[in-house]
Amino acid sequence: MKVVILAGGRGTRLSEETATIPKPMVEIGGRPMLWHIMRLYAHFGLTDFVVCLGYKGHVIKAYFANYLLHRSDVTVDLGANRIDFHNHTGEDWRVTLIDTGDATQTGGRIRRVASYLPPDEPFCMTYGDGLGDIDIARAIAFHRAQGRLATVTAVRPPPRFGGLRLDGDRVATFTDMPIEGWINGGFFVLQPKALDLIAGDATVFEQEPLQTLAREGQLGAFTHDGFWQPMDTLREKIALNALWDSGAAPWKLWE
Repeated sequence: MKVVILAGGRGTRLSEETATIPKPMVEIGGRPMLWHIMRLYAHFGLTDFVVCLGYKGHVIKAYFANYLLHRSDVTVDLGANRIDFHNHTGEDWRVTLIDTGDATQTGGRIRRVASYLPPDEPFCMTYGDGLGDIDIARAIAFHRAQGRLATVTAVRPPPRFGGLRLDGDRVATFTDMPIEGWINGGFFVLQPKALDLIAGDATVFEQEPLQTLAREGQLGAFTHDGFWQPMDTLREKIALNALWDSGAAPWKLWE
């Protein structure tokens, strides 16, 4: 199963960091937020990623293009125009990096990478700025058992977020206005047919597509009561780094 990660936004609320890099490249414990998200999925055996680039996407391209170089001892043979890698410890990942436009909205970004996804099987999708100790395997199993077009991981929020009203395991209403209860925590599982609801680049996935899915009973809610934290502000970045430095980062499910 493929994993789509939205990594093209500007991250204006974290401008202290994002003036020079995209928000998913802000570091937690010396690694980009994007790496932490991918490492979480890889823990559950999902290692085929499609990353939707936009704002300063070249930074993400350069990171992965040089990933092995930066993690290995090397011999550079200038005469032969060759680099030999020694004792490298690269990840067993396949990473497809797609420029989805600087101004494209979340739905448009997903639609733009549709051709890189299998047409007959579900895929995972998440944002490039949130971490949690999500049981991805259980979320996928839940999605398959429910048989709906989409599943969103519902999490307990800080009060500044909009939310979901649930009817059992089904999302009854999806709203971007603050309410008590559950909110969209990302970590979706989607059927390809759900992309038919995305009109184009200007479509915000969290608005009409998700609202339509909820209205039609096609948006399932995988509830997660554990750790979940976005990184929208410098304060949240500092808090995530403190958790990592403590040696007890809740999202670090891998060894």
